[in-house]
Amino acid sequence: MVNKDQVKGVAKEVKGSIKETAGRVAGNKRTEAEGAMEKTAGKVQKGYGDAKEKVKREL
Repeated sequence: MVNKDQVKGVAKEVKGSIKETAGRVAGNKRTEAEGAMEKTAGKVQKGYGDAKEKVKREL
């Protein structure tokens, strides 16, 4: 089963990757850095959702 944190995390990761790539292509270091941070935040949120799901299954 998938929870909302997992879905939002993956979406944020994808959005961050796109933003990071766009910044790299445009030569905009700020946009590239923002994308990298957003991608990392998405990974963290997805990890939280994964942990939540694991706890649910264990109970």
